[in-house]
Amino acid sequence: MNVSPYKTTQSFWSLNSDEVFLALQSMKNGLSDAEAAMRLKINGPNTIKQSSKVSGLLLFLLQFKSPLTILLMLAVILSIILGDNTDAVIIFIIIFLSSILGFWQEKGAANAVAQLLKMVQIKCSVLRNDVTKEIPVEEVVPGDIVLLSAGDIVPGDGLLIESKELYADEAAFTGETFPVEKNAGIVSAEASLSQRSNTVFMGSHIISGTAKVVVVATGKQTEFGKISARLLTKIPETDFEKGIRHFGYMLMEITLVLVVIIFAVNVLLHKPVLDSFLFSLALAVGLTPQLLPAIITINLSKGASSMARKKVIVKRLSSIENFGSMNILCSDKTGTITAGKVNVKDALGIDGNRSDKTMYYAWLNASLQKGFHNPLDEAICNSYNEKKPTAQVQTEIPYDFIRKRLTIQVAVDGKMMAITKGAFNNIMEVCSFAETGPCEIVALSSVKTGLIKQYENLSADGYRTLGVAYKNTDNRDFTKQDENEMTFAGFITLYDPPKNEAKQTIENLRKAGVSLKIITGDNALVAKNLAQQIGMNDAIVITGSQIRQMSDAAFIQQAQTAHIFAEVEPNQKEKIILALKKAGNVVGFMGDGINDAPALHAADVGISVDTAVDVAKEAADIVLLNQDLQVLEAGILEGRKTFANTMKYVFMATSANFGNMFSMAGASLFLPFLPLLPKQILLTNLLTDFPEMAIASDTVDTESIATPHKWDIRFIKRFMIVFGLISSVFDYLTFGVLIYYLKAGEKLFQTGWFLESVISATLIVLVVRTRLPFFKSLPGKYLTVATLLVVAFVLVMPFTPLANLFGFAELPPVFYLWMAGIVTCYIITAELAKKWFYKRLMPH
Repeated sequence: MNVSPYKTTQSFWSLNSDEVFLALQSMKNGLSDAEAAMRLKINGPNTIKQSSKVSGLLLFLLQFKSPLTILLMLAVILSIILGDNTDAVIIFIIIFLSSILGFWQEKGAANAVAQLLKMVQIKCSVLRNDVTKEIPVEEVVPGDIVLLSAGDIVPGDGLLIESKELYADEAAFTGETFPVEKNAGIVSAEASLSQRSNTVFMGSHIISGTAKVVVVATGKQTEFGKISARLLTKIPETDFEKGIRHFGYMLMEITLVLVVIIFAVNVLLHKPVLDSFLFSLALAVGLTPQLLPAIITINLSKGASSMARKKVIVKRLSSIENFGSMNILCSDKTGTITAGKVNVKDALGIDGNRSDKTMYYAWLNASLQKGFHNPLDEAICNSYNEKKPTAQVQTEIPYDFIRKRLTIQVAVDGKMMAITKGAFNNIMEVCSFAETGPCEIVALSSVKTGLIKQYENLSADGYRTLGVAYKNTDNRDFTKQDENEMTFAGFITLYDPPKNEAKQTIENLRKAGVSLKIITGDNALVAKNLAQQIGMNDAIVITGSQIRQMSDAAFIQQAQTAHIFAEVEPNQKEKIILALKKAGNVVGFMGDGINDAPALHAADVGISVDTAVDVAKEAADIVLLNQDLQVLEAGILEGRKTFANTMKYVFMATSANFGNMFSMAGASLFLPFLPLLPKQILLTNLLTDFPEMAIASDTVDTESIATPHKWDIRFIKRFMIVFGLISSVFDYLTFGVLIYYLKAGEKLFQTGWFLESVISATLIVLVVRTRLPFFKSLPGKYLTVATLLVVAFVLVMPFTPLANLFGFAELPPVFYLWMAGIVTCYIITAELAKKWFYKRLMPH
C-alpha cells in the first residue's frame, strides 16, 4: 500500500503508539520487505545530503563546462558560419576527444570510489516481518521499527515504543552537551523540541541504554532535515584544496593578461581577426591545466583504491592529501598501541589480597548490565569461572562519561543490593565505608590513604584499575541520587599489553615525520607505564585536570611538547586537537568511541575503525578495516604518493606547457604567420595530455614520501619561472634554426615546431617527475607506454593523410636531426637545472 510520509505537524509525540501505528499504517512486528521497498521508492533515500551520484551523460557534459571550452565551441560555430568547415570540424573533434579522455577517467574513478564507500556503510537494526535485520540507514522508511542501543546513530525522527535507561546526545538541536534522558510516554502537543522526552531525532545518537522506536519521518522531513541549511555548513577546505584554488587563480591572471595582449597585437598587425581570436583561445587552452580537476580525481581515486588494498577505506577523497600531509597523529591506546584484548589480572580486597567477593560483585555488574558493551566488561565476564547464580536486575543506571561508573540494582541470594563499578576516584566519591574482611565494615576515612596508595602502585605497574562498591537497598528503584554511602569492596585490575610491533611502528612513523600523541581516559601512571614499554622513556604527560587550569595560550604551547594526555574528559579531546591545529600542525585523530565524534570532526583527518560505534564511523574521513598502526602507516605513505603524483602534473603544466605557450605568444608578434594554427595548438595540447593521464599509476621515489608535504605556491612559482624560461630558451633556439638556418616556410616551420614542442613537452615529464636523475628513477609502465606512443605518433604523422588536415608538411631528414639535437640539449639542461634548483631554491 502506497503511503506518504507521516506529517510531523500532527504532533506525533502527543499520541500513543497505537495511534501512531494507525496513522503510519504500520504494526509492532514491523513492515514487510515489499512494503518497505515501496515506501522507499515513494519517500526516497533516508538522507539529507544531495545525491553525489552523477549520470554518465551529465558527467560527459560537465567536461565542457570550462569557459574556455565554451568559447572554443562558439568559435567553431562562427567558423562554420564563415565557411571554414574543415578547421571547425577538426577543432570540434579535438575538443570532443579531450572530453572523452577526461570522462572515461573520471567515470572509472567515481565507480571505484562508490564501491569502496559501500564497505563502510552505516547500518541499523530494524524489525521486518517480525525478524531483526541489519539494513543501511539510507533504506529506513516511515513505519519502520528500529532497535537502538549505545553508540547508534538515530536514523529518523520517531516515537519511543519501549526504552530502558535511554540517554541521547541532542547537542545538534539544543546545544546541551549533557545527554538527555528519554522515556516512552505521551507529551503535550505544545511541547518544544527539547521537551519531547518520548521522541528521538535524526542527527542525534544514543549514549547509553536501549530502545524500540517507530520511525515517523525520514530524510528532509525530519527536524534535522528542516534545519539542515543552518546546521550543515560547508565542509572546510583542505590545505591541498586551498592550494589548488590559489594555483588556479594565479594561472587565470597570467592567461587573461597574455591572451588579451596577444589578440590585440595580432589584430593591430592586420592578421585575420577570426584566426587571431582562435589562436588566442587555443593559447589559453594550452596555458590552462584544464585536466587538473580530472587528474586530481583520478589520483585520489587511485590512491583510495590502493589504500583499500591496505585495509584503509577513504570516505572523503580530499582527505587523502591531508592524510599525507599529517605530522601529528593523536590516538587512544586501546587496540592501536595495545593488543585490544583486555584481560583481568586480579580481583583484590582493600588489604591487597585476592578477593572472591570483589570478583563476584564485579561479574554481577558486568554480566547483567544491558548498556554499551565494552572490552572491560567482557574481560570480567570471561574471567569468572565459578557457579553463576540466578540473579534478577531491578534497575540499571548506565555508565556515562560524567559519573564514570555503572550501577545495577539486583536481587541475589535473597537480598536486594546495588553494585557499582567504575573509575577508582569516581567510586570513592560515593563511598562512606570500606570492607576490611568478612562482615567487617569500617569508615572509609580510616583506610582512604592506604587505598589511594594501593591504587597508585597498581597503576604505576601498568594495570587499569577499577573500583567496586555495594550497598544494601530496599525494593524501591535505585536512582543516581541513591549513589551514596556505599561500601568500597575492592579493586579489579586489568591489563592490555602493547602489540609486539607497536614500538617499531611508532619509530617508523617518527622517521616519516609523524609524531604520535596518546590521548586516554586512563590515569597518568598507567599511560606513562605503557609509554615506557613502547620506547617513549621521557614522555611528558599532561592530565585533564591540568588542562582545565591552563589558559588557552599556555595550553597551545604545552600541547606541542606533550606526548601523553591522560585522565582526559570527552570534551577535552576536541580541545587538544584544536590547540595542535592552531599551532600550525596537520592533525589526525583516531577514535572509535561514542564521545570521539567532536574530535573526529575537529581533526584535519578523522580516522576510525570498521568496528567503531556508528557515530564515530560516520564522523570519520577514513575508516580502517584493521585497528592497527601498521595499517595506518601504510595509508599515510599512500596518501603521500597521491600528493606526489598530483604535483607531477602541476610541475609539468608549469614547465614545458607554460614555456611552449609563452614562446608561441611571443613568436606570433614577429612572424609574418601564426607559429601554429589554432587546430595545431589544440592537437599539441591533446597529445601532451595523453601521457599525463597515466601519472596516477606512476612510481614514486622513496624521497618523495619520506616526510609530510604541503602545497607551496611560492615553490611552484619558482619552478614555473626557472623551467618555463628554460623551455622558452630552447623554443626560441628552435625558431632561429627553423627560420635562419633551415629557411623553413610557414608549413615547414609549423610542422617542425609542432614536432619539437610535443616531443619536448612529453619527454620533460620524465625529468620533472622526480628529484633524482631521470635515469635513476624509471617511470611507471603506463606512463612509459603512453610517452612512447605519443612520440611515435608525432614522428610519423607528417607522412600520413592527417598531415593535410592539420596543415602539416613532410619534413626533410635534416629537420629531424636538428629537432633531435635541440630536444636532447633541452632534456640535459633541464636535468642540470633540476639539480641546482632543488639544492638552492627548495624550501627547507
